[in-house]
Amino acid sequence: MVTVIDADGNVIGRLCTSVTKRILGGEEIVIVNAEKAIVTGSRDAIFAGYKQKKDRGKVIHGPFYPRRADLILKRCVRGMLPWDHTRGRDAYRRVKCYVGVPKEFEAAEKVKLMGPTKLSKERYVTLSEVSAYLGSKVK
Repeated sequence: MVTVIDADGNVIGRLCTSVTKRILGGEEIVIVNAEKAIVTGSRDAIFAGYKQKKDRGKVIHGPFYPRRADLILKRCVRGMLPWDHTRGRDAYRRVKCYVGVPKEFEAAEKVKLMGPTKLSKERYVTLSEVSAYLGSKVK
């Protein structure tokens, strides 16, 4: 059975840790509204950090860092998995991320994880803003 998780208003790190625990346990997870996930911190520091990650890879050799919001979220999940072992790679195949809500998951019941209780408007950025800053063409 597939669990559909709505990322709207969730902090990216907390969302990814709960998703990582579930997929390592054998669940299949679909994350929708990835562009509405929140990255906490100052705006300038967030943009500088993601730009540094993207610019680190060479054109041919890598490491390649994604620009799209759904792939940034999926890469965050990958960073929390034991990627060097087959257990981690198999778990990574059990997670799917989408910008918006695809038609096949519109009627599905969406699980809303515990979001932040108090956030100052100046202290967070959504993944859609980060991906637009990095040059993503997917809105």
